[in-house]
Amino acid sequence: MSNTKRIRLIKDKIFLIVVSFLTFLAVLPLFHIIFSIIVRGYPILAERGISFLTNTLSDGGIGPAIVGTLLLTVLATLIGVPLAFLAGAYAYEFPKSFIGRATKVLLQIMLEFPTILVGTFVMAVLVVPMGTYSALAGAIALALILTPYVAVYTEEAMSEIPRIYKEGAYALGCTRAQVIFKVITKMAKKGILTGILIGMAKVAGETAPLLFTVGGLYETYSLNPLQPIGAIPLLIYNLIQSPSPEDHKMAWGAALVMLIIFLSIFVPIRYALKEDIKL
Repeated sequence: MSNTKRIRLIKDKIFLIVVSFLTFLAVLPLFHIIFSIIVRGYPILAERGISFLTNTLSDGGIGPAIVGTLLLTVLATLIGVPLAFLAGAYAYEFPKSFIGRATKVLLQIMLEFPTILVGTFVMAVLVVPMGTYSALAGAIALALILTPYVAVYTEEAMSEIPRIYKEGAYALGCTRAQVIFKVITKMAKKGILTGILIGMAKVAGETAPLLFTVGGLYETYSLNPLQPIGAIPLLIYNLIQSPSPEDHKMAWGAALVMLIIFLSIFVPIRYALKEDIKL
């Protein structure tokens, strides 16, 4: 083996070692967070069992918060996804128009917009006029946060579809609406679903906008969208403010429940579509 080839192999091995080490450093915090939540949250789940998932806060459970989180996520998805899809489809179909360019810029800004400001905005336009906190206000705030993720993924997924399919649909006599909704959307549906999943994961763990919108209700179950409601992230925030070690234990247990909910929804769908979805 020549010296040149030997040096090249050595450089290649060094490069792989460095890249592997940096990759390990990048994912280490994620695994550390998951490990910490499991280690500290499991004891209270094992101690209280199913009652921790069904009882109210005064009885040592987080049942209303679980229901609230699920309700807020569903409502935010129902409100935000249709609007986001239409925005993404418009940005795809009219990329060179003023509104199309403005839409893309606005969506990029919204991705980085401070979520606490979204909460204060919804409080001003909905909570104050209504005179009460509500699940609807929280869902609208979360929908505003979810919208740019779904819209951006929708536009990008549609843009990846080869133009020949679009031209072929027009050649067959399809209208613009049929091309977008029956051809392009079906071909890009898995990329769109990726955006929906990421948006749902984002809003399910949001705390800041809920501080100003939902009120926090942990002693009774409520499915009324016009009444205050609880949420796991908001409950965790409130519990860690307390000096009580017992409240801190409940916060870790709630964090583990939230992690389980997220993984049980996201991982199966992500695994089922692993050949088509690129995160």
